[in-house]
Amino acid sequence: MRLAAALLSFVFATAPLHAQVGKNQNLVDPNLADRATLRSLPHVTEALAEAIIGARPFTTAAALDAVVANTLGEAERAALYARLFRQINLNTASRAEIMLIPGMTSRMAHEFEEYRPYTSLEQFRREIGKYVDTSEVARLEQYVFVPLSLNSASAEAFMTIPGMTSRMVHEFEEYRPYTSMEQFRREIGKYVDAKEVARLESYVTLE
Repeated sequence: MRLAAALLSFVFATAPLHAQVGKNQNLVDPNLADRATLRSLPHVTEALAEAIIGARPFTTAAALDAVVANTLGEAERAALYARLFRQINLNTASRAEIMLIPGMTSRMAHEFEEYRPYTSLEQFRREIGKYVDTSEVARLEQYVFVPLSLNSASAEAFMTIPGMTSRMVHEFEEYRPYTSMEQFRREIGKYVDAKEVARLESYVTLE
């Protein structure tokens, strides 16, 4: 038992601290996937793929679920969300959003909420690792993120945002310090359209 605990502590201690968006194992991002990729997923018809593309950007898991629920039942959605998901903000996601994570239980959802506010994924790994093994922590991690500080996050941390490019990271850093989200929207809006600004904004914070 002590050896297992020591190994768990070693994994957490040596994990990169800069990553704030969970490492993706096999999830497709609903904001970035092309039509062919969407159609390859469980229960995604041509009509549903079209609906998903048309409703972008999804800034929350609830927004994605609102679209998918028009077509699929609970069991079908659970199967789909094992392959397609919009990560939840660990600090603001509702209980209903947390419960959208495949395999989630009410008890584990309570533990997600219990340790708020999260300041890093390292904290998430450490706290949730009290209840499940490392493979399950890794599986759950891909469904979550901790908001990135616009004024202090590293370039490496920004690169964990799905679809991020080195050029856009440079622009994020170029306009520091940010004094408002309106400033962020105005400056980043010089490079991408309003939908992409909204998608990127959903991963960051000025707190």
